[in-house]
Amino acid sequence: MASTNPASSLLVATELIAGYLPGVNILNGCNFYANQGELVGIIGPNGAGKSTLLKSLFGLVKIGSGTVTLLNEDITNMRADQLVQKGIGFVPQSNNVFPSLTIEENLQMGAYQSPEIYNERFEFVTNLFPTLATRRKQRAGSLSGGERQMVAMGRALMMDPKVLLLDEPSAGLSPALQDEVFVRVREINKLGVTVIMVEQNARRCLQIVDRGYVLDQGKNAYEGTGKSLAKDPKVIELYLGTLAK
Repeated sequence: MASTNPASSLLVATELIAGYLPGVNILNGCNFYANQGELVGIIGPNGAGKSTLLKSLFGLVKIGSGTVTLLNEDITNMRADQLVQKGIGFVPQSNNVFPSLTIEENLQMGAYQSPEIYNERFEFVTNLFPTLATRRKQRAGSLSGGERQMVAMGRALMMDPKVLLLDEPSAGLSPALQDEVFVRVREINKLGVTVIMVEQNARRCLQIVDRGYVLDQGKNAYEGTGKSLAKDPKVIELYLGTLAK
C-alpha cells in the first residue's frame, strides 16, 4: 500500500519525547505515522522504546513533548478510556485478559462503553475467532497463551476501533501459534482495521507489514516498506542477524 503524506494520515506522532520517570526519557524525538488500512510494524532491539511508543499513543505513558493526532485531532496525553471512544484499541503484551471472567464476559468488558453494539460486535469477533463462540462460557484463565491472545484481540475489537495497537502479540507462543497470530493480525487488517504492531519476531513481522519502523534508543533508525527493510543490508546486520537468512 503506497504511503501518503503524513499530514493526511490516520494516526501521526511527531517528535515524541516520553518516559516513565521525570527526566528519564525512553523516546527521544520519535516520529511515526500510519495511514488508513495499513499494517505497520515496529521492530528494534530490547529497550529501544517500542512498547513505550505504543503506550504513549494510548495515553499510558506521559508524553513530555511532541504531539499525537488522530484524523488531525490532537489526542496527546488523552486518557485511555477517551481514546477507546475515539477509535483506538490496545492489546498489551501480558495480563491482557480478565482470567476470572469467561470469554463472553471478557468480550462484554470490551464493549462496556457502548453496550448497545455488543451483539453486533460479538458476531463480528466470533466470525473472526470462531473458538471464542463455541467456548464462550470458559474462564479465560484456563486458556492457553495463544487462546488468551485471541480473547485479548477480540476484546479490543469490540468497540469497532479504527486503529488496533498490538504489543508483542506473538511473545511466549510456540512457532505454530505465532504463525496463527500473524495470520489473524493480517485478517483483522484486511477487514479494514489499521494495525500497528510491536514485534520481537522481526523477520516474520517484516514479511506481513505494509511498512515498518526500526527504533533504536528511542529514535527512528530506519523506516520503509516491510520488504525493503527485510532486504536492507544495514537492517539485517544490525537488527535481524541470522533471522534474516
